[in-house]
Amino acid sequence: MAELNTTQKMGSNRTKKLSTTVDLTAMVDLAFLLITFFMLTTTLSKPVAMSLSMPVGKVESKVKASNTLTLCLGANNRVVWYTGTNEEPTDLSVTGFNKNEIRLVLMNRLKEILDQTGENLMVLIKPSDKSQYKDLVDVLDELNITNVPSYAIVDISKEDIDRLKRSGIY
Repeated sequence: MAELNTTQKMGSNRTKKLSTTVDLTAMVDLAFLLITFFMLTTTLSKPVAMSLSMPVGKVESKVKASNTLTLCLGANNRVVWYTGTNEEPTDLSVTGFNKNEIRLVLMNRLKEILDQTGENLMVLIKPSDKSQYKDLVDVLDELNITNVPSYAIVDISKEDIDRLKRSGIY
């Protein structure tokens, strides 16, 4: 509330300036009410999760070895990838998880398979003991970004561990 001081001394010829004070209590109350209102009515961002369907029990699938791409996750955010069967990989390479590495491999291999056979690419993901959970999530994100329709998370074999050791990422 605003107050106005109207008292003057008697006997003085000069007019005295009047002092005004503003009571800000109501304004502070209003500010806290508004802050409380907006805090309670604001919607916080909800976490976004990718859906992952895992089969129950053992499932066998008939996929040509030429249509598969195997990703063996190693240490230090590195991955060994190859096409073909586990016994005879046709091209063994080491790459990382950024968009210029594993994403290009996935896009190029998916395009090759679609152009040659018209079938889908099957990606086998084999995390090792030395890989991190973040690596698996990164690979699943890249598969989602590149629209790879079929993938599976499988146990890593002894041969794949030997490949990781030879590549220096186990």
